[in-house]
Amino acid sequence: MLKFQTLLTTANVALVIGLVSQLLFSSRIVLQWIQSERARRVLVPTLFWQISLVSSFLMLVYGLLRHDPVILGAQLISYAIYVRNLQLLGEWGKLPGWFRAAAYVLPMALLSWFVAGNRHFSLRAMLGTDIPGGLLLLGTVGQAIFLLRFVYQWIYSERRGESSLPLSFWVISLVGSLLILAYAVLRRDVVLFIGNVFGTVVYARNIVLLRRQLALVPLSSAVADDAKAGK
Repeated sequence: MLKFQTLLTTANVALVIGLVSQLLFSSRIVLQWIQSERARRVLVPTLFWQISLVSSFLMLVYGLLRHDPVILGAQLISYAIYVRNLQLLGEWGKLPGWFRAAAYVLPMALLSWFVAGNRHFSLRAMLGTDIPGGLLLLGTVGQAIFLLRFVYQWIYSERRGESSLPLSFWVISLVGSLLILAYAVLRRDVVLFIGNVFGTVVYARNIVLLRRQLALVPLSSAVADDAKAGK
C-alpha cells in the first residue's frame, strides 16, 4: 500500500498525464502527416482538431500540476483556438452535447480550483515558482511564438471563412518548437522534450510539402493559360 501511495505522488501523476497528452499530440501529427504524404500536399483532417482539444486539456492539467506558467498560459489560448477551428469546420455542432458542455465547464472548474488552491496545485504556489528568470523568458518567448502560429492561422482562417494551415503556420511552428525544445532541455521536462523533438521533424516536412505544392500552382496556371491561348 505504501509503495502504491509513493507512486501516486503529484510529480508522477503529472508525468503520466503529460506523457498521455504528448502521445495524443503526436498521434494527431502522425495522422496529418500520413494523409499529407498520401495526397502529396498538406491536409488537416477534422480529427486533428478533436485530438488537439483533448490533448490541450490534459496539458492544461499537466501545467497546473507542474506549476509552470509557460505551459498553463500557452494551453489556455491553444484550447480556445482548437474549439474555434472545429466551429469553422462546422464540426463543433456535430459533437455530442455532453462533450461540448464538458469542453466549456471542465477548464473553468479546474481553473477555479487552481485559484482557490489545494495540496496538489495552487495559484499561490505558481506565483512563487523557482524557475530562473532567464529560463522563464526563454520558455515564454518560445510558447509565444508557438501560439502566434495559431493566432495567425485563426485570423487567416477567419478571413477565408474556413479552417486552413498556410505555409507561414508551419514555419512559425518550427521556430517555436525549437525554442520550446531548448526550454525543455534546460528545465529537464521530459514531456515537453518528447513532444517537441517529434514535432520539429513533422513541421519541417510539412514546409517541404507545402513549398512543392505552391511551386506547382504557378506551373498549373501557366499550363492552363497556354491551353486557353491554343484554343
